[in-house]
Amino acid sequence: MKTSRTFRAALLALLIGLVGLAGVAVARTRTATGKTAAVTVGPAGLRFYLPRHKLPKGGHGTLIWERPYHGLDALRGANNYLVLYTQVGIKGKLVGVSGVVSVPKGKVPKGGWPVVTFAHGTTGIADVCAPSRATSAKTGAGSSDLGYAPLLNGWIKDGYAVVRTDYEGLGTPGTHPYLIGRSEGYGVLDIVRAARQLDSSISKRVIISGHSQGGQAALWAASLAPKYTPDLHVLGTVAFAPQSHTATEVSFLKSLSSSDLTGIAALILRGADVAYPSLHAGSLLTPAGAKLYPQTLTKCLTQLDSPTSFGGLALNKLVKPSANLTPLTKDVALNDPDNLKIKGPVLLEQGLADTTVLPALDQALSVSLAKAGDSVTYHTYPGATHSGVLKAAAADATAFLKKHFRR
Repeated sequence: MKTSRTFRAALLALLIGLVGLAGVAVARTRTATGKTAAVTVGPAGLRFYLPRHKLPKGGHGTLIWERPYHGLDALRGANNYLVLYTQVGIKGKLVGVSGVVSVPKGKVPKGGWPVVTFAHGTTGIADVCAPSRATSAKTGAGSSDLGYAPLLNGWIKDGYAVVRTDYEGLGTPGTHPYLIGRSEGYGVLDIVRAARQLDSSISKRVIISGHSQGGQAALWAASLAPKYTPDLHVLGTVAFAPQSHTATEVSFLKSLSSSDLTGIAALILRGADVAYPSLHAGSLLTPAGAKLYPQTLTKCLTQLDSPTSFGGLALNKLVKPSANLTPLTKDVALNDPDNLKIKGPVLLEQGLADTTVLPALDQALSVSLAKAGDSVTYHTYPGATHSGVLKAAAADATAFLKKHFRR
């Protein structure tokens, strides 16, 4: 009997050592804000972002695993967790997607923590551009770099849980389908489901928000929510300078001589390549554009905008003069948020000094959404730039949250 116990103990020690060496996820019981839940701890390092070959049962929005998070995207006054969860991907199958869940410290309010699912703006397509993987300001992907930290830290202080998807293919296997609305929207919604499995003190009461690319993602998420995540109670949507009328912008590729937006234009082409491979969007590029095009898979937007990359190439030198842009324009238009049916109130916040998302385009967006039957409020802020609108509109956005979370 003694020998048997010794053998079992040795075997157990060996198995534990093998698990540690392989970085295999293990189950543990964790107490979160007074709630006890069985969760799965993900492997260390970048292996965390590689989901199991066989995804867990439970459908989209299922938590794969988690681990405590102390990276640049961690919010103050919160328990922060890195999560990997499932969503329906661009090809219609479940994929693993990463993100960060931040839960306020302190006493859980009656009904649980209201939750804001916040979608980030353009960082790039390369895996290193995922906000949860940001390790320095060089990538420009962290919340502080993007200007989100004061706003999101304030929402934590106000007693709201904040969850943030990295988006499909950004940090995880596959190529990020940049500006493809359905993929973005699914990721924004499913991280709420996953967060509720991580911490049952997070409520079903949700407000969707986002900036720039994330503003577009927020609008798509709000439109998709009634059918895709009917279990969530979406109370409203706040979009800061949401990307819109991308198809209109594509039509100007051959006529603008500025290089300010060439990096983003290259990302748009790469996103179209992912979602609509039959377009062969890369074949539209000039030799100079084609030479730089592989950088969209390795560099973040801050690097793509540099003079040694697309920042040194005029926009009208990106695609061939003979390129037929009509098919590209039609497919990109499918992802514009202009005619989405959105249940619940929508607040659009736009800086009038924005040179990235032009105010005229978002004013047109507000009109088209209203014509579609949506309840839209459009606020403008004189002197506020594309990133400056986050500070200028923070008070109005927070007032919107407080009003609609009181329902």
